[in-house]
Amino acid sequence: MSANEAESGVTDELIAFILETTYDDLPAEAIEIAKKCIVDGTACMMAGSTEPAADILRARVAHIGGVEECHILGKGSMLAPLHMAAQVNGISGHALDWDDTALSEEKDRSVLLHPTIQPLTACLAVGEKLDVSAKDFLLAFVLGFEVSVKIAEAIAPDHFAGGRGYHTSGTIGIFGAMTASAKLMGLNAEQLSNAFGIAQTMAAGVGANHGTMSKPFNMARACENGVTAAELAAAGFDGPKNALERGRGFFEAFGGGYDRTKITGRIGNPFAIIYPGTSIKPYPSGVVGHPAMDAMKVLVEKHDIQPEDVESVRVYTGENVITPGPLRILHANTELEAKFCVPFQMASMILRRKAGLNEFTDEFVQTQECQDMQRRVTAELDPEIVALGKGVIVSRIVLTTKDGKEYTETTAPEYRGGPKNPMTWDEVADKFKDCAQRVLSDQKTEAFLGLVKDFETLPDIKGVITNLSA
Repeated sequence: MSANEAESGVTDELIAFILETTYDDLPAEAIEIAKKCIVDGTACMMAGSTEPAADILRARVAHIGGVEECHILGKGSMLAPLHMAAQVNGISGHALDWDDTALSEEKDRSVLLHPTIQPLTACLAVGEKLDVSAKDFLLAFVLGFEVSVKIAEAIAPDHFAGGRGYHTSGTIGIFGAMTASAKLMGLNAEQLSNAFGIAQTMAAGVGANHGTMSKPFNMARACENGVTAAELAAAGFDGPKNALERGRGFFEAFGGGYDRTKITGRIGNPFAIIYPGTSIKPYPSGVVGHPAMDAMKVLVEKHDIQPEDVESVRVYTGENVITPGPLRILHANTELEAKFCVPFQMASMILRRKAGLNEFTDEFVQTQECQDMQRRVTAELDPEIVALGKGVIVSRIVLTTKDGKEYTETTAPEYRGGPKNPMTWDEVADKFKDCAQRVLSDQKTEAFLGLVKDFETLPDIKGVITNLSA
């Protein structure tokens, strides 16, 4: 065995943390945030299950068949093999790009990943199959969230947009699904080591997929492959030791290196679900555009600007927002493109003063008024904003009216839905009701929300699964 293989490293630190952490070790704040994430993540699954991408995968599962282990949730609910249920629930959860986002406050990176859907789909699938308690579910979920965010914080920034261009919700999110699955399955240290090795070789997802069905498919594969990695490890399938940090391992191959100090001594200290925390999205689109969307809404309402008054809009922002950041679509012609398009986001706020499920549709995007308004909007990098670093999301909007008047609005530093200005329980519950109305009865919706509010007291998750099955 080489020194590389024998050396104890960050993979071993993560393994020890996963094995040793119990429910009683979770801070009360982490549990309360986790319950919000569960409601928010399942809300996104309910609405996303009606999207064409989810329809295609669900039809594929029905065609292939297999052992009936756990539920595909939402529209067309059915029993399916464990890994396939995780896959379809995963694409549903990310299909609308409405699921939460963990953002860094470091200057060298911005969006870390979407951290909830991968461990949540794993907990739902494995939890149903193994009939686990809600406390075990919560613990596995928080650990999956923790491991994936810590890996995203540690990997060299070249992994992200502007570097190698990976989509971290796929490449790193797999470790969240694997960790949650492994904890619920009761894997030992050797099996966990193998699971990390298996997961790293199944990791995938590129940023070029943004604006297409293949973007949420990055998430779907992370969910499916994370569960599969844990199952294979439990069956005796092996992988390399020290998978993350070894030569030609995950950190080197996917990022060109890593910063060990971002993991050593920091696992669970604090828990990532508390800091840097997560942003629960008010809009079904790329989170880095949300502060500007709120700012535009403030601007048009404060000055009572009507669509016909607008001559031009200039958005000055940083490279964590527009190219090389995620909002790289210059003009949207479809709903999927609109999620990553600043001109559309501004147009929606000007035309309707909102941007919800009814705005993020092909029908609205392709209207003549929306197409015309987009052409009046430009977005460009501001050197002063860029100098603030990728960990700060700032946009300045300059709107000029046809009579030559100029109005300016700058984004609020504590954006709505972010860790410093979080949604309340009632706001997250309202989002769930909005998302679930497409697929669930009012009775099931209210029953689900009641169960999750006191989730930690439940002896099992059967009621939760029942109420999420349309």
